[in-house]
Amino acid sequence: MKVSEYHKKGLKNFVEEKPEEYKSLGFAKEGTHRVEFFVKTGNGAITDIKFSSSKRCKKLMAIADLVAEKLKGQKMDSLSINPDEILSFFNEEKEKDKMRNRLGIVLKALNLQ
Repeated sequence: MKVSEYHKKGLKNFVEEKPEEYKSLGFAKEGTHRVEFFVKTGNGAITDIKFSSSKRCKKLMAIADLVAEKLKGQKMDSLSINPDEILSFFNEEKEKDKMRNRLGIVLKALNLQ
């Protein structure tokens, strides 16, 4: 899928600022790109997750949104993301280096690198 197609479907987890009753899960910044994740938990697992990011990079936003979807339901003490799965989802994107970089920012924010 292309990032532009993903955006057309709508970002499910993007917020402008931290929602009430959510706690910060992690933050990362690299140059002008920044991303922060917020979670609601129950029974030690993520019941909902939102993210805020710089709006100028659609690649970062799409990757953060997909990663957020993958984290829903995972236990807080054993969060995991398969980077290859995320990158292969966006296999139609030409700028592979940029996609890897943006995924790295997201994983850094989640302390999964």
